[in-house]
Amino acid sequence: MPVIRKSVKIVKISLIILFSFVLLGLVFPTWTPGIHGNNSVSTLEQVEINGTNHEVMIRGMDKNNPIVIFVHGGPGCSEIPYVRKYQDLLEKNFTIVHYDQRGSGKSYHFFEDYSNISINLLVDDLLALTDYVKAKFGQKKVLLIGHSFGTYIGMKAAAKAPEQFFAYIGIGQVSDTLKSELDSLEYSIEQARLANHTKDVELLERSRALIEKGEMLTPFFKRDFCFAT
Repeated sequence: MPVIRKSVKIVKISLIILFSFVLLGLVFPTWTPGIHGNNSVSTLEQVEINGTNHEVMIRGMDKNNPIVIFVHGGPGCSEIPYVRKYQDLLEKNFTIVHYDQRGSGKSYHFFEDYSNISINLLVDDLLALTDYVKAKFGQKKVLLIGHSFGTYIGMKAAAKAPEQFFAYIGIGQVSDTLKSELDSLEYSIEQARLANHTKDVELLERSRALIEKGEMLTPFFKRDFCFAT
């Protein structure tokens, strides 16, 4: 009985702490540290883009610097929480714009209908964001960077409105997904054979037909567990 009471007490305390953090997040909005400089910019706010609010972070030491719009991966993997860790040098020479895609991160809004989300809609959101930042900083074009899934959105945006961009840069560029999965399958099978993991080889071979049809992604293995990527 004392053990049960102690466990219940720990659960109650944990719930109170969790609720407190949620309450703080609702009461106090997120923010981004300031940047020293007379012409610097450091904002993190909700901006209406293409009919819905998007969380947009803009940082740079000089508003007159070239603009970079960064398209995050996923789908749904907001990168705003950690990008400051690696972009501090870029902020000296560029104005960096990050945004949470529609329905992702802080661009997700309770009770909003997201059943219409499509690649084309995300591309239109990106182009609308591009218009917004160009007007805000009085520039004619921007640099566009896509990461992982964001490269697909970025390339389609660049193809649809090339006049909007100086250049496009892809990081972890999406290309021929089916061929990539088949290459991954062959590599995984070879590595499993070299390690004498017979069961893993058999499981991978059983997955081949579905992978070739594009109905399944190549599984990956960690210790004794298999995950579908």
